[in-house]
Amino acid sequence: MIEVTREDSGLWIATINRPDKANSLTKEMLETLTETAIAAQEAKALVITGVGRVFSAGADLDQARAGLATDDVWERLSGAIADLPCMTIAALNGALAGGAMGMALACDMRISVPTAKFFYPVMKLGFLPQPSDPKRMAALIGPARAKLILMAGQKIAADEALGFGLVDRIVAPDELLSTARGLCEDVIAAKPEIAAGIKALCT
Repeated sequence: MIEVTREDSGLWIATINRPDKANSLTKEMLETLTETAIAAQEAKALVITGVGRVFSAGADLDQARAGLATDDVWERLSGAIADLPCMTIAALNGALAGGAMGMALACDMRISVPTAKFFYPVMKLGFLPQPSDPKRMAALIGPARAKLILMAGQKIAADEALGFGLVDRIVAPDELLSTARGLCEDVIAAKPEIAAGIKALCT
């Protein structure tokens, strides 16, 4: 349900492929994504995307009830992505909900289809988000807007997310992956240490 393509150019694409379940994530899928992010130390760029109209609805409902919603695997995944020296892009093919937002927040940039919506209903569900998510969200969009999502439980449409700085570009669905590839072109052509150096300077 996690498909990983490693291209000769150094571009890796990790695809969540469980559209019949709104790409909800099981513990096994999260572990696979984490292992992929760790292994991507050797990649020049990593793109994370999904199949269908939803990027990810967050935790698989049955496993969430059994404790997955607060499992530390979410934090390990976002940490592994944030630690990568290569460029990382979340190519958001649709709605992004709950803990799945962590991996997108950990990426260097986020591009989105126009119909995407963003929400993180931890207040309603009665538990805390993973520790790094509010910090990364506040760094991108400011503390008040982070509270708008996390405390007020607001769903943010793609155009508003663009205005907030939560996403960096809105593109047509059939151009999502080609846009992600285009953003990676200079990084793929460069020496890895140059890309890693620029990324470190921007942190």
